[in-house]
Amino acid sequence: MAGEPLITVVGNLVADPEPRVSQAGKSWVTFRIASTPRVRDRQSGDWSDGEPLWLGCRAFGEYADNIAASLTKGMRVIVQGRLTQRSYTDNQGQQRTSLDLDVEEVGPSLRFATAQVSRGQSRGQVGGFGGGQPAGQSGWNKPAAAPQDNPWTNSGQQGNSSPADFGGGFDDEQPF
Repeated sequence: MAGEPLITVVGNLVADPEPRVSQAGKSWVTFRIASTPRVRDRQSGDWSDGEPLWLGCRAFGEYADNIAASLTKGMRVIVQGRLTQRSYTDNQGQQRTSLDLDVEEVGPSLRFATAQVSRGQSRGQVGGFGGGQPAGQSGWNKPAAAPQDNPWTNSGQQGNSSPADFGGGFDDEQPF
């Protein structure tokens, strides 16, 4: 629906993303994240983990394929999406409520890791974090690229780049 607010959550993946295919042949993926705040005890001054927020996340289409190929359990991610709530009855007959995110954007948190981003193959849009490599080999925790491999420099000389060095200027036709 239009006009629904987007929320942004930083958390850790609690399991590998689960890629799926609908009966119509469309790709989709589900994954769960836990966002645990740090709280300070005012009397002792010690920090401890607060109550975690558990969110189920889902994405569709080529985006789902990129997520499944790029993210693995334990990765710290930044997820933005539309918050939904659903009620269900668990296996013990208890009424439960779950919070879920319909994912608009997801990416790595670079606070404690590095990432290597590559463009997707089919439409030239930014894709997975490793160019479709298998999960766990997505470029995370790799050292920064050597200057000759760095796409943000001009022939290894930093500071001498032009818009043409970045794949074109503002006059390029948009892919949509």
